[in-house]
Amino acid sequence: METSKLKKKEYRGGGIVMVRQQVIFNLDQEEYGLDIMKVHGIEKYQPIVKIPNTPNYIEGIINLRGDIHPIYNLRKRFNLASKPVDDNTKIIIVNSNDMMVGFIVDSVTEIIQMEEEQIEAPPKLITGINRQYIDGVAKLEDRMVILLDIDLILSEEEQTGIKAVLKEEAVKGEN
Repeated sequence: METSKLKKKEYRGGGIVMVRQQVIFNLDQEEYGLDIMKVHGIEKYQPIVKIPNTPNYIEGIINLRGDIHPIYNLRKRFNLASKPVDDNTKIIIVNSNDMMVGFIVDSVTEIIQMEEEQIEAPPKLITGINRQYIDGVAKLEDRMVILLDIDLILSEEEQTGIKAVLKEEAVKGEN
């Protein structure tokens, strides 16, 4: 477990427990978590400008308070069935490899702290989403949360491509 993602939490009895703070969101019936230190904001869904010749899971770009952000659809990225946008749909703005990007999710449910002992390495037989994205699985009382490594969701090639598109859009905006 990467210690940079953990914070110390001290108890009155003098014990110290390492904890992670996670933003919990839903895709279908599953719960996922993102390290809160990577989350820049949680926004209501808004219209997205489509960009031609991009992979289908890149929805396009948005202008958020004067900054252009590429928007990824995590349902499509994880090969899940599409779902219409509703009042619960959110865009989570994250810092992924020094680039601000947005991820469309079905809903954001809570921000929680979890102790290191509650987090296990991902099982070898995980199917569905690509295992490389999974940082661990948290066991919380009566549920499990899949913890994602936000920096691994986008490949280096995808990051380079989206940076080029953003640069091109910025140049268009200046003209």
